[in-house]
Amino acid sequence: QVQLVESGGGLAQPGGSLRLSCSASGFTFSNYAMGWCRQAPGKECDVVADITTRGFSTNYADSVKGRFTISRDNAKNTVYLQMNSLKPEDTAVYFCRRVIGKCGCPSEWGRGTQVTVSS
Repeated sequence: QVQLVESGGGLAQPGGSLRLSCSASGFTFSNYAMGWCRQAPGKECDVVADITTRGFSTNYADSVKGRFTISRDNAKNTVYLQMNSLKPEDTAVYFCRRVIGKCGCPSEWGRGTQVTVSS
């Protein structure tokens, strides 16, 4: 019954912002590091960002460092990805994940949310 429901994707212009949310259920959310992965058309599934169980430490892909911020609210079983200064190369389907091994795209637990950055 693990479920990860991503939302917040959409169309943004270069330089714009989006905030993704992931609502989790079916497991003890606070016991897991959480993260975001993405898959662009024709490309591999890559780590975007990870956050530790209480949100005190984060990790980012070099490609998004300084532009994206991952956060979590354990009381709401939700993890977020604030995306600023968006670039066309950020276009991808974004998946939320429990940090257990490699990213999986598509996820067996959630549907992902599409982010498109274009003029």
